[in-house]
Amino acid sequence: MNKFNLIKTIQLVVFIMITIAILLVVFLNQDVYSMISSDPGVRVLAIFLWVILGLSFAFLYYDFYSFTGIRRENAELDNAIYSDALTGIANRYSVDLYLGQFQNQPLPDDMGCVTIDMSNLVSINKEHGHAAGDAAIQDFSEIMRRASSGTCFIGRNGGNKFLAIFRDCSEQKLGQYIQKIRELVDEHNRNSEVSLEYVLGSAFHEGEQVKTLTELVALSDRRAAMKETSAGAG
Repeated sequence: MNKFNLIKTIQLVVFIMITIAILLVVFLNQDVYSMISSDPGVRVLAIFLWVILGLSFAFLYYDFYSFTGIRRENAELDNAIYSDALTGIANRYSVDLYLGQFQNQPLPDDMGCVTIDMSNLVSINKEHGHAAGDAAIQDFSEIMRRASSGTCFIGRNGGNKFLAIFRDCSEQKLGQYIQKIRELVDEHNRNSEVSLEYVLGSAFHEGEQVKTLTELVALSDRRAAMKETSAGAG
């Protein structure tokens, strides 16, 4: 619960307690009840106090309602800005923001990267239509999500290109991720009329030739592109 919610909750609790206390005084104290019912001046004052209580409740309710709407709108705006509209994973803008955190900083020793290209997206669009191509991108994004299990940052870096960046990385962790991608793609292809094909490149502990995260990502991207070129030539 954030500070705003806490304050408004306290205000509501105090308001309810005061209201209950006033009702108890009015209805349980016969003298007060008789005074209100018999004295016009006291009755006007009581009505005035009840109006104030009613307005206070209305304002508190409006604050809660408005804040809930603002939070929902902010969440929708964040999703539109940072999430890929088709897949729901991080979009290219989010990828750039993530990389920007490490701009002009030495590459941490524990960072690794995997770049994956859906190599048959063009053929899927030609043979089955763009709707099938969009569905294939969504399926591959879900595979990326399932393979990562929250252990890495994943994003769609535009078109048919996907990216996974690992902190606290190791050769074993990269190998397990790549193997999981392979298993999930094989499972998908056994159960779908539209097969997924991909090439990937990874980079980790590349020595002095790679000094920043941007260079690490670029290296993994080049390695994926080289495999795609080789596959095309073959």
